Amino acid sequence: MSVIKATAVGLGKMIKSGEVTVKDAVLATLGSIEKSEQTLNSFITVLDEDVLLARAAQVQEKIDCGELTGPLAGVPVAVKDNLCTKDVLTTCGSNMLANFKPTYTAEAVQNLERAGAVIIGKTNMDEFAMGSTTETSAYGVTRNPHNTDHVPGGSSGGSCAAVAANECFYALGSDTGGSIRQPSSFCGVTGLKPTYGTVSRYGLVAYGSSLDQIGPIAKDVTDCATILEVISSYDKKDSTSVRREDLNFTAALIDDVDGMRIGIPGEYIGEGLDPSVREAVLRAADVLRERGAIVEEFDLSLVEYAIPAYYVIACAEASSNLSRFDGVKYGYRTKEYEGLHNMYKKTRSEGFGPEVKRRIMLGSFVLSSGYYDAYYLKALRTKSLIKRAFDRAFQQYDVILGPAAPATAPRIGDSLGDPIQMYLGDIYTISVNLAGLPGISVPCGTDAHGLPIGLQLIGDCFKERNIIQAAYTFEQNKASDL
Repeated sequence: MSVIKATAVGLGKMIKSGEVTVKDAVLATLGSIEKSEQTLNSFITVLDEDVLLARAAQVQEKIDCGELTGPLAGVPVAVKDNLCTKDVLTTCGSNMLANFKPTYTAEAVQNLERAGAVIIGKTNMDEFAMGSTTETSAYGVTRNPHNTDHVPGGSSGGSCAAVAANECFYALGSDTGGSIRQPSSFCGVTGLKPTYGTVSRYGLVAYGSSLDQIGPIAKDVTDCATILEVISSYDKKDSTSVRREDLNFTAALIDDVDGMRIGIPGEYIGEGLDPSVREAVLRAADVLRERGAIVEEFDLSLVEYAIPAYYVIACAEASSNLSRFDGVKYGYRTKEYEGLHNMYKKTRSEGFGPEVKRRIMLGSFVLSSGYYDAYYLKALRTKSLIKRAFDRAFQQYDVILGPAAPATAPRIGDSLGDPIQMYLGDIYTISVNLAGLPGISVPCGTDAHGLPIGLQLIGDCFKERNIIQAAYTFEQNKASDL
């Protein structure tokens, strides 16, 4: 097997044994990027080869002397371009930040660097993480490696496409309403969104602050669990960070679901779900049932209210968070203007793309006088009801099972013409963010056109181990052709 096709944990073992050097891994990654990038456009920025080789030599020395002993030491990683990296361009896929080089690095990325990771580059994404297809990026469309006429999903489409195409060994993404799990499903990789507060959001350029969470994207469940252990930490710089003692996620890599209670919401496998996706998801449920899990259908309720509640809350938070991009301190500034207010107006009109403007306007509207109670407060109450519905479900079940998306990846151009339809594509993922729950997407088959289908497993707050164990068991026992 060529180096580039190894899993992240597998490569880490090869580096420790001396079978492969960190330099070999970096050069293999750069070679793969050079081969695929012109077609896929997964990256916005790839670091200079000399910089990467210098980092590789530094990490190799620490591995050789026993200073770095972790499972990811020396393994190249790609980082979504809304995670700040000191002195490296961080654009959020927007013209607004086309020249922005942060003075600090996101805590999750720093945790990887402390573990010996080599940051290979910054991946493409929907502008400011607003989109489900990676088509709203100011740096061009990312294509799905399984069929380049189709989207990779979004907003972490660049990270998922890069992992799927072996342009990197693993990647970091961010998930506000499914932005790790949905593109992982579309690209046939594994993506994990942890419980809100598990991974520090310090250095993540905010979209919806009460919903955003950083997570791993990798080739299998073992990689995701290992990466999550490394990036999870309490961080006093993030007021929403949670101090947890149970961060040994790899302990859940057990091929055993005997007696585990798994619920399938009837609403998740009913109307609106593509038949090929339904068949693949129910077949995956059968795999877990055969391994001893108790699998049954139940009524989750409130699913139809999740999308309007999510978009009201997310857009309201986005309109506030994005007000800082005004051309004054950093980022893009219009060249010609008359007075301060005209500079604000022209800068934001020219710097932001159509989808970002749409969400800012929606968010400003629902927060405005006379509409705040009617929309925003009602959305917050709905969010609370959705959380309670999940609390009731987890009194009965250890894991909730369903699809990650209602269909496989659409063709490029189809979604942008109908934004509402694009929003509806998030129906199975956004409730997880509203309730702050962990969720994982695992490949579970393909449709008639060879496009991947993802199985989503949802756990209760701080119960990542349950979904990792169920996902690992499915992965170990699924048919070899999936």
